[in-house]
Amino acid sequence: MESVRPPEFSRAERARVLVAAACGSVVVGYAAVAALLALVAATATHAAFSTTGVLTAAAPAWLAAHHVPLWFDAGQLGVLPLLPTALLMLLVGRTAAGTADRLGLYEPLQARSVVLSIAGAHAFVGGTIALLMGEGVVRATPAVAFFGCAAVSGVAATLGVARRCGLVEVIFERLDPIALQGLRSGFMALFAFVSAGAFVVAFGLVTSWSTASTLFDQAGPTVGVGLGVWLLCIGYLPNAIIGGLSYVAGSGFSMGVVEVTPMRFTPGSVPGIPLLAALPEKEFAFSPMVLVLAAAIGAFVGWCCRKVADRPASRMRAVLVAAVTVAVGCLVLAATAGGRLAAGAFDPVTVPAGLLALLAASWILVPGMLVAWLAGPRPKPVAAVVEADDEEFDEIEDELAEEVDEQLDEDQYEEELDDEEEFDDDEDYDEPVDEHDLHDEDEDDELHDDEDDFDDELDELEEAEEEDLAEAEAELAETVEPADEDLDGEPRK
Repeated sequence: MESVRPPEFSRAERARVLVAAACGSVVVGYAAVAALLALVAATATHAAFSTTGVLTAAAPAWLAAHHVPLWFDAGQLGVLPLLPTALLMLLVGRTAAGTADRLGLYEPLQARSVVLSIAGAHAFVGGTIALLMGEGVVRATPAVAFFGCAAVSGVAATLGVARRCGLVEVIFERLDPIALQGLRSGFMALFAFVSAGAFVVAFGLVTSWSTASTLFDQAGPTVGVGLGVWLLCIGYLPNAIIGGLSYVAGSGFSMGVVEVTPMRFTPGSVPGIPLLAALPEKEFAFSPMVLVLAAAIGAFVGWCCRKVADRPASRMRAVLVAAVTVAVGCLVLAATAGGRLAAGAFDPVTVPAGLLALLAASWILVPGMLVAWLAGPRPKPVAAVVEADDEEFDEIEDELAEEVDEQLDEDQYEEELDDEEEFDDDEDYDEPVDEHDLHDEDEDDELHDDEDDFDDELDELEEAEEEDLAEAEAELAETVEPADEDLDGEPRK
């Protein structure tokens, strides 16, 4: 079957496709933000709705979706919602993937054009918006906006074209099976940590549902205000899940003077957002029990790596790769979840990234290595078996040597006896035969008869010895061959 060649484009056509993809991702993202703001403004009771106002307000929101910190007169807003960032990255990734399919890209180096065009467009628009905002009520640093938009869109575009351009296969080919299993186990463990954080947040909201309902009622009776509060909670839900992840790992989080960890709780005032109703109101004695979830995740990683290799050191290396993967993932998540919250009583919101990465890696290493070492296959005591077989081999060899020596003595006796018989047959006696000679001949006949009987007994003895020797060699072969199989072909030391 003939291979399908990718479509060929001229340089102008390729440039047109790349520009359309880059500008399209910017326009669609900006339009989505503007549509969301228009919905909130249209449902608000006393809000002044205008197209120009919505498009103008969408500019800082678009920067916030790229996780660019915003500045107000009261201070910096660095705690930005992660859900809009995730949706924007999903949009950019799908655009990059579609562009790669349209251009027929299939090699890793070919992905550069798509990634650079999309990242460059977002960086240019972000830097321009920051410059146009100037010293207004809401402002952003142009350099931070430029590189922040480029980083977020570039990572999203790279993830979008990773599989289509073979980037994933290139990475996997450079990893041995042990490291690859560790990487997969690490991603599964990171997903398990995020799931545990989501479970903790859901548990807190369920147990404090009355408080959350009260906060919703206090926000305002109108549909627009309720929708805005609900969108605010949904937007910051990934941030709360990351805080729950940090709580499960033991590092916890803080908001101003409020500090929440499984081992320590410092109460204080928090913003009146229904999502924050999941925070505990006091310290509980059973709070440290949440660390069992982290230990279970580490044991799960060890169970996944238990059969990756027969050597315990190789299994330990797989667990180590998983721990590093989890540590890096937690470091990135924690760095994006917190930040400055103006200059009020709730500033700053902190998820300790370094401590979280260290504790998460420890929860993977300690239980994971223990389970991988105990549950993995154990090597057989080959050395002891070989030593025992060597002793038996030496004993059998000595017995065979003794039997061979006895056989050589018997063969030598038979040769001497044959020489004497030949000598007796060649002798020619001219003396007359008397009665004494006849008596000697009778004795010679008896002697020959005895010799014949001895030869028969000797033949029977040789046959018995040959059978014993064959049985001994068979027993030796059955004893030595399994030990050689355990040694996998290695020479005996």
